[in-house]
Amino acid sequence: MNLKQIAKDTAKTLQSYLTYQALRTVLAQLGETNPPLELWLHNFSSGKIQNGESFIEQLLREKPDLALRIMTVREHIAEEIAEFLPEMVRTGIQQSNMEQL
Repeated sequence: MNLKQIAKDTAKTLQSYLTYQALRTVLAQLGETNPPLELWLHNFSSGKIQNGESFIEQLLREKPDLALRIMTVREHIAEEIAEFLPEMVRTGIQQSNMEQL
């Protein structure tokens, strides 16, 4: 078992998930302020969000301002959850294991 590789893979998965959450946040904001741009971003992101970094790279080429906005929101989310996430994961796994047993 390579714990360092597991940690890297987990971090990459979490980073992609936070990109997805940031995208959802920006889409909701645009839905209220700029519906045509929200529709464009929704269509652009369809099928591309599985890999957060690849999605950001593609968006940077198309609309750098939106990519920067999503990266900023993603960073904010990460800062807000970083403190309590490890304990939540440990507790959630322990509770799930107990329930399964």
